[in-house]
Formats: sequence, C-alpha cells, structure tokens
Amino acid sequence: MNNIFYIDGKFLPEKDATIPVNDLAILRGYGIFDFLRTYGGKPFHLKDHLRRLEHSAKSIGLKLPASLEEIHNIVIETLKRNDHRDSNVRIVVTGGQTEDFITPCGKPRLLVMVTEVGHYPQKWYEHGVKIITVPLERQIPAAKSLNYLSAILALREAYQKKAVEAVYTDRDEILREGTTSNFFVFIDGKMVTPGTEEILPGITRQVVLELAEHEFEVRIREIHMDELTKATGAFLSSSNKQILPVVQVDDIIIGDKKPCEQTLLVMKRFEEYTKQYAMGEING
Repeated sequence: MNNIFYIDGKFLPEKDATIPVNDLAILRGYGIFDFLRTYGGKPFHLKDHLRRLEHSAKSIGLKLPASLEEIHNIVIETLKRNDHRDSNVRIVVTGGQTEDFITPCGKPRLLVMVTEVGHYPQKWYEHGVKIITVPLERQIPAAKSLNYLSAILALREAYQKKAVEAVYTDRDEILREGTTSNFFVFIDGKMVTPGTEEILPGITRQVVLELAEHEFEVRIREIHMDELTKATGAFLSSSNKQILPVVQVDDIIIGDKKPCEQTLLVMKRFEEYTKQYAMGEING
C-alpha cells in the first residue's frame, strides 16, 4: 500500500517524500515529533497530542511552522488521503535549513506521516513481557525530540537480553519512563506511576490514570528499584503498545510471572474506552 505523507506543504507518495540534506533534523537531530494512532479512523486525543507537540517545541526553542488548528486540519486531511482501517500518525517538526550546519536560519518544516497500524504479538498481552532498566537521565524530559540515540542504544540492549523495552533509571535507581512508554506498577494494592517532572507526560498514561481512579487507589510518586520485589503486577502504556503487561524487570520476577488481575482490569477498561472512542461516544 502506498502511503501518502504531508511534507512541508505538499501531499506526496511515501517514495517521493524527502527533505533537504541541510535540514537540522538530519545534521543535528534538532526537531520534535509526536505520535498517535486512530481508533475507528478517529485520531486518538489529537488535540492533546498537539498541545504536547507545542510544549515540546517551546522546550527546545523551536517555533511551530503552523498553528495548532492548521496542523490539526493537515493531520485530518492526510488521514483522508490514506486508506487504512486504522493508522499510525507521526507529526514531525524539523529544525529547518542551516547555513553553518548548526544554527537554525530557515523556517521549520512540518511533516505528517500516516502508516497502517501494526500489531505486536498477542502472546505479549496474554503472558506478559520482560523489560530491562538502563541508567539514563534525559536532558529535557518534557520534550519529545528527534534525538533518540540513547533510546536506540537502550532498545538494542533490551533486545539482546530478550526484553521488549528499556525503562530509564536515575543515579539513585529511581524508575522514570520507557524509551517509548510510561511505566506503572502495583504495590500493596495501589497503582503507582512516576510523576511528570522527569518524564514525558504520556497521553495514554493520562487516560489510564483517569480510568484507574474509579478502580484503584492511585499514587503518583517516585518508584525505587528495590520496591519491584514487592510488586504484584506492572505494565507499560503507550500509543502503539496500548496496555502491555510486564512480568519481569531485569532479573526481578513481578508477581507470579503472569499478568495480574489489576493489570487485566486496566487492559479491559482501556479496550472499552477505545471502542467507545471509535464509536464517537467519547471525544478527545
């Protein structure tokens, strides 16, 4: 299937979608992005993702090349020009042209890339997955920047250890976030997740918190590695992974090494929510 992308003012087939080599996104990794998916063809919490995109831009001193309303309309139009049952949407703002290979001097570029939603192995959701921890503190946690070198290396290490994700820890072994996900754990019957000061505030994470407040006692606080030995369950949340049960962190077995009842309930509630969203019963 030939995807149609929006590239700096034009709608183009994926094979023709290019940007100049003197763009700072290519030369220095200077730029931002956001990622979401659709349910029933409806972009999931698009306005929230756009507000986060705007915040990311401000965090690194990058001016958006269009208003949020204009970007919203471009996303909708790009989706219309593709023919997927459900889509992944990547919104990218590059640093634009540079003359000295480091200083921005041109207008930032807007890219919207729409591809068909893929699916992770069903066994991950039925049996849970292993993740690892990697000591790393991101420079600007609130910005979803294009600089993913650390994430790529962390994921490579995870794959080498037969894990599916890496969660960052700080120098005090406090758990933060995954390379592309947020982390939750159940301790003493409470659902616990790190606060947003040192992590990227996930949109799926926020939906989970709103759903969970009707089911559990929720605590937003620091989580130390030592606490994982007391955990009865854990999961990741993200736009692409949705709610993914975690049964092992490094060499620590979580609970009974199977998705716990609380995690299964979160998965059920999130699935119900996305079905309602797809049917237009929930706006976002």
